[in-house]
Amino acid sequence: MAGGTVTRADLCEAVYQRVGLSRAEAADLVEAVIEEIASAAVEGDNVKLSSFGTFVVRHKDERVGRNPKTGEEVPITPRRVMVFKPSNILKQRVDEGHNGA
Repeated sequence: MAGGTVTRADLCEAVYQRVGLSRAEAADLVEAVIEEIASAAVEGDNVKLSSFGTFVVRHKDERVGRNPKTGEEVPITPRRVMVFKPSNILKQRVDEGHNGA
């Protein structure tokens, strides 16, 4: 899984190889974890994974934006967005991986 984008299939294959589940069981496990994270986000809950990071649902109020092409002011409706805040441990691992390359 070096370089490029890691897909669900890649995650399933990694679980299959490392844990020893069947491919179908590994796929079910990955799907269950993703579904739990998604369900928590829909409910507005944060998801914290120790040593990895936190998925946070933020509420953005209505504000005025600007069309960059025309400069026209456009109202932006209130909405909820999901952001990922990496843990300090993950930040350090990423930085060390970059410096070692």
